[in-house]
Amino acid sequence: MSSSMYRRQLEQKRKQRRDAESKVGNCRTKESTARAAAAKARGAAAATKSSTTMKSKLREAERKDKEAETAGKDAAQWQKRVDSYSKQELDLQAKLERAQKSELEAAERKRKKAEEEAARRAAGERQAFNSRLRQAEDAVNEVMRSVPSPKAEVLRILLLGAASEGDLRIGREQKRIRTAVEAALHRDQIQFDARPAATTADLMDGITKFRPHVVHFSGHSSSALIVFERDRDEQHDGVIVTAQAFARAVQATDSPPLLVLLNSCNSAPQANNLVEEKIVPLAIGMADSIADTDAINYAAQFYAAIANGQSVHSSHRAARASLELDGLEGYELPTLASADGIDPSQVVLVKPTE
Repeated sequence: MSSSMYRRQLEQKRKQRRDAESKVGNCRTKESTARAAAAKARGAAAATKSSTTMKSKLREAERKDKEAETAGKDAAQWQKRVDSYSKQELDLQAKLERAQKSELEAAERKRKKAEEEAARRAAGERQAFNSRLRQAEDAVNEVMRSVPSPKAEVLRILLLGAASEGDLRIGREQKRIRTAVEAALHRDQIQFDARPAATTADLMDGITKFRPHVVHFSGHSSSALIVFERDRDEQHDGVIVTAQAFARAVQATDSPPLLVLLNSCNSAPQANNLVEEKIVPLAIGMADSIADTDAINYAAQFYAAIANGQSVHSSHRAARASLELDGLEGYELPTLASADGIDPSQVVLVKPTE
């Protein structure tokens, strides 16, 4: 039986126990009230000189004694139910804890299996990719040694978000980014293509059609993989994409992005690989698991600084400082990586129009 079913049974049993405890209290109150009334009637019988009144009061006392006895028996019966419900509660609680532990262990085994399968696929893909990469390395190195000054065009940012299980606030993050940019000095110099339920098709379409200067991903990842969504309406497990496949997709355009920001857990190794392999000149990733709130706040402040004309380096530092000022624990997790010969403090992605 699943933990959710045990949880529902436990909640029902707790309600039964609380109702039974309420019945015990009511019965005890009735018993106490009846005994007090019986004692009062006997006192009145002893104090009166009228034989008629005495008999009436004694009969009343007898009735109250019977009411008290009945209420006491009812209280005892309800107390037995309370004890039974309490015992069943403890049993259900133990079963719930075992079910939760079993489900967590199963989920962990599934996660490890997925990572192992992704790593095996990546090993085979890496060999073929390295052969093609060496052929283009000289040309790529020349391009990546310098970042061109922004042309007379807006900065295009592709916002990709994937949370197929519904556990991340992707829409909230994209809204916060837009709001932060709209309040900045050079808001008219930035254009977004937002895809909050991004599939791998959205990735390729956005790269080749929108030709973004910045690719921003928010969702789930690790050092070796990244998770996109399937084209489904219901919640699902998502599509696991290797870091190498994602890198090749980013590179599959005549105008590669200048910056990739992976706003997802444990993505710093992927960011480092993107610049080391000359895929992009600048990349940002997270050094460990980052809370959803921390990731959202970092992204909003980073793009606000970019839209205010700050360099990539200063924008990154401002976003981390904002997290620290707000008392958020993840301020040290965002990591900026740059290719050889690239100085992030000299890279300004948004400049005012002349």
